[in-house]
Amino acid sequence: MKTAKYLAAVVGAGPAGLYGAEFLAQSDVRVVVLNRDIRPGGLAEYGIYPEKYRMKEGLRRQFCRILEHPLITYYGNLLVGREGDLSLEDLRSLGFQGILVTVGAQGTKWLGIPGEDLHGVYHAKYIVYHYNKLPPYSTWSFDIGRRVALIGVGNVMVDVARWLIREKKVDEVIAVARRGPAEVKFTRDEFATIAANLDVADLEREIARVANVMRSVGQDPEAAKAFILSALERAYPKVSSTRFRFRFLSSPKRILGDAHNRVRVLEVENNTLVRVGETTKPRGLRTFDMLEVDTVIYCIGDQVDPGLGLPVKWGAYVTHPHPRFPVEGTSYEAYDPEKEEAIEGIFVAGWARQPSKGLVGTARKDGRHGAQALLHYLRTQSTLSPEEMEARLNTLRARFRELDKPVVTEEDWFRLLEVERREAERRGVPEFKFATNEEMLRAIGKLPSR
Repeated sequence: MKTAKYLAAVVGAGPAGLYGAEFLAQSDVRVVVLNRDIRPGGLAEYGIYPEKYRMKEGLRRQFCRILEHPLITYYGNLLVGREGDLSLEDLRSLGFQGILVTVGAQGTKWLGIPGEDLHGVYHAKYIVYHYNKLPPYSTWSFDIGRRVALIGVGNVMVDVARWLIREKKVDEVIAVARRGPAEVKFTRDEFATIAANLDVADLEREIARVANVMRSVGQDPEAAKAFILSALERAYPKVSSTRFRFRFLSSPKRILGDAHNRVRVLEVENNTLVRVGETTKPRGLRTFDMLEVDTVIYCIGDQVDPGLGLPVKWGAYVTHPHPRFPVEGTSYEAYDPEKEEAIEGIFVAGWARQPSKGLVGTARKDGRHGAQALLHYLRTQSTLSPEEMEARLNTLRARFRELDKPVVTEEDWFRLLEVERREAERRGVPEFKFATNEEMLRAIGKLPSR
């Protein structure tokens, strides 16, 4: 093994962070991965539908292999941010020569319409975290009613609808879209998980309702309908009587509540479509309809957390408009627009750079590209001797000992996986996960047993 020449931190241990860390380690960089959660994996662990066991297990094996690299050290249960256990400034003062931020989009995106504070309004991120057992969301209570409106028509909407239809078995799920059926964002394979509950007759009426608008901008209503119905060929077996339907060309305008401050109606504005260059955009018609629902769940994407300490614009961390170290024409360098200068030594990748953009494959590629940009920067810095490297790492470990919480290593995570594997075997289930941090820490001996 070659001797590491540089010391870098990767903040966030989702696919972008882990594959970025692997790229750096393979390039003779000593990498410390810092993660908010106990488990690495990010949305690969907590964003993929729970029953996709083979996919999750395959990714865990890859992550285990990455974290076994001798130049990579993992520390979990550690929050980086202005109000966290360590700040970005702390990391630089501890001697890290470069930082790759891959924390994902940990904030939530809302529409800002009246009624979002009513009981029964939720964000899909919290629901997804809940059923994937991410603390503390794993222990949250969600009061889901019988008629649910989902705002958005992407794969996240389908995952939440799957949970509502196959687990909660609600009466009705309505997917509300600003645009038409030709611009849905879910894949056919994803939609197959809920297609058996599609109200086909209602879909035909809905497409007939918006057909003329679609044709006016060159869209084919029959092709759009055929795409949606094609999922029926692979539809999962029906396990509930839930009715699933779409409401297209409709923009949520306000949520009305009852006397108990509970959702009772979602008001939507009817839209038309207009051509803007090569794309279409919805335009409100100033006519409105009321959808009687008792739960509203936003499935419209995410945004980054400004609490990390980097400038934010349009829901993402700001990157340099004229980067010194571009990769394939893309900037990964953090930028301060007020000072109009790069934030020295800090790079962003994955959903930290483009929230809700792509799945694991996209994150893997972006993480590696961000790491490549950081590597170009590191090669402008002085190399560290083995003694200097170890001294900086010892200072970091001493800082961890000052915290009033246990910090988790890669060995701890490997131990947790084995404990949970044995527990799943004992219970006769495909997978078992502890629901709280306390349970996980006790299971691996980081907290005393009760």
